[in-house]
Amino acid sequence: EMSASLVGSEMCIRDSKRYGPKGVTTFMTFSSVSFLCLFLPAVFGLYHILPGARAKNALLIAASLLFYAWGEPVYILLMILSVLVNWLAGRWIGSARKGARLPMVLAVVFNLALLGVFKYSGFLMETLGAVTGLALPVPRISLPIGISFFTFQAMSYVLDVYWNPGQMQKSFWKLLLYISFFPQLIAGPIVRYHDIEGQLSSRTVTVDETAAGLRRFLAGLAKKMLLANAMAVAADGIFGMDLSILSAPAAWIGAIAYLFQIYFDFSGYSDMAIGLSRMFGFTFPENFRYPYAALGIKDFWRRWHISLSGWFRDYLYIPLGGNRKGKVRTWLNQLIVFFCTGLWHGANVTFIVWGLFHGALLIAESSGLLNVRKWRFKGLAHMYTLLMVTVGFVIFRADTMGDAWLYLKAMFTSWSVGGVTLRQAVGYLTPYFLLLTAAAALACTPVWPRLQEAARRRAETGGGDGLARAVRAGSYALSGAALLLCLFALATDSYNPFIYFRF
Repeated sequence: EMSASLVGSEMCIRDSKRYGPKGVTTFMTFSSVSFLCLFLPAVFGLYHILPGARAKNALLIAASLLFYAWGEPVYILLMILSVLVNWLAGRWIGSARKGARLPMVLAVVFNLALLGVFKYSGFLMETLGAVTGLALPVPRISLPIGISFFTFQAMSYVLDVYWNPGQMQKSFWKLLLYISFFPQLIAGPIVRYHDIEGQLSSRTVTVDETAAGLRRFLAGLAKKMLLANAMAVAADGIFGMDLSILSAPAAWIGAIAYLFQIYFDFSGYSDMAIGLSRMFGFTFPENFRYPYAALGIKDFWRRWHISLSGWFRDYLYIPLGGNRKGKVRTWLNQLIVFFCTGLWHGANVTFIVWGLFHGALLIAESSGLLNVRKWRFKGLAHMYTLLMVTVGFVIFRADTMGDAWLYLKAMFTSWSVGGVTLRQAVGYLTPYFLLLTAAAALACTPVWPRLQEAARRRAETGGGDGLARAVRAGSYALSGAALLLCLFALATDSYNPFIYFRF
């Protein structure tokens, strides 16, 4: 499930206008099993046979382009054009003694225009038509998979070079590898150029690093196949019901199921990307740090989609003035950032409202109106955070704001214990689903990492390494069990695509 080509039939049918008929066909030809059993072993084996960084980089570039072209054969040219333009802009900036601002601005405009044409042109024309009453033509342009991710990476390179010309990359091929590297090409994390600049030229892979990367990959695969996909069954079913007669218990079941689904879906992909990259000698930043354990929305965004929130902080919030120009300007800057965060996710009013909702909550916290960090009862602060995040994700998941309103209204007002929707929702509460829900709730907490850290500290202080060996053995056993269960799920289940493939 690591490629755009792994998008299954459900998403292909639902988003056929977005991806185009050819994309629908090609996406269904390269299965998850093919990736796990053919593509990845072949690339990994060749990588460790080839001598020298140059040959290894050439292999990874070829594999990444094949990976993307398998599902998007046309748009691979678009991605290469993006890399070329940003590479030329970087060379211009790096060689210009004066006037480096012009190529930087041109590159940023090019990248934003790329997103504007392919991602937002239809939304813009529909909105203008609705506001003006004019029958404006609405373009139907297929959305290239992962365009938001590789465009933001390209922009980060240009901006890094503008602020530090010494980071200019003379080699087009190294920049192409940085942007197209297949583990994180489709859905992140958004890796900043300065984070892996040195790794593009020199890196080492040890047996321990490979094993750790493989375990991380399998953990992400298990999150997706065993937890997210199970939650998706209930979430999709309940969100697809007649919202006008939806009962509160049914609505809460669907909302909680989606809360788990989106976290394990996206953090699972990030784990897989980080693990695979580690197997090839790259160290990528963390993208999630147990966000559902957060105390407040500010803390939540320090833990959720860290690479995106960090990108907007460094390349938008701080250049706008950050918190250096007074409280009102700080709040305005925060609203702008969260407006852009919502818009980044897609051309839909629901995404924008979701972003502004989080921005408003953050302002309420930073202004002292809701200073949850100082609440006496931390459990209450935690419950408040989860409630706000759940409400936000209902808006995020809804197709329209009308649907979001009906769903939220059902959650808080329709406390009927009868009705068709409740009986249908209860039907999803099978023993298997309840077991996985309990496992998902536990996996949202840092219990296992803390146990590993306690075992390591005990071994270092001479308290014996029995606990450390037991934890290590448990880690290997869990990885093996996850692999077997995921292969079984891949062989028997229908496809359920990664949510962030659409962005």
